[in-house]
Amino acid sequence: MSAIRQYLPAALLCATCLAHGATPEACQGTVYLTLDTGNMRHAEAIATILDKHQVKATFFVAQEKTLRGDHALDASWGDYWKARVAEGHAFGSHTWRHGSFRQDEADGRVTYRLMDGTHARLDAAQVCAELKAADTQFQALTGRPLDPLWRAPGGRTTPLTLKAARACGYRHVHWSAAGFLGDELPSHTHSNAMLLERALARIRDGDILMAHLGIWSRHDPFAPMLDPLIAGLKARGFCFARVPTP
Repeated sequence: MSAIRQYLPAALLCATCLAHGATPEACQGTVYLTLDTGNMRHAEAIATILDKHQVKATFFVAQEKTLRGDHALDASWGDYWKARVAEGHAFGSHTWRHGSFRQDEADGRVTYRLMDGTHARLDAAQVCAELKAADTQFQALTGRPLDPLWRAPGGRTTPLTLKAARACGYRHVHWSAAGFLGDELPSHTHSNAMLLERALARIRDGDILMAHLGIWSRHDPFAPMLDPLIAGLKARGFCFARVPTP
């Protein structure tokens, strides 16, 4: 069972097709493109691809360092996020510091590994604050709060982290196995052509797809492949929709 179908009834799946200009008969399936901030290198190019295909995506935002030397939720990115809001995309929290939730501790706190390699130990209120900080800043930039969704960096969660996030109103959104588009993988072992072919062959109705607005490590960026990927999935009869909110 795909990740989205675990909490979406068939009637709502059909409604997402209708909301994006397709009849249930024309829509042979619905997929959900999600984009994590990353280093923002291809943020504008991806926005152009989405506009070209009239696809609405779900962005998960964190205060990550960008290729420009600033951070993804700095005021310098305000116009970018305002434009995406105006286009009707959905937005969720990717935490503030983009750390990794490592393990639950006996005292009810969770170990949180930060990008610089140091560790913090967060209680439930502090987990909530990590999610809400991105929400607060996004609203300050755009006038719009985030949707009640979040994604843990690396998709790594713990039971205590999920419980704390639910308590402060955020539902976690992972990705489907086939929806892992591989833009983090090394180019020399996973060429763009291979990743594109694999995605087009494996993605099924209800899958949540995941890519980034920029990746530091990959030599040959996958981001331009979103253009043929979207076109190919549409040719297979798929519609695209935002991840539904609770």
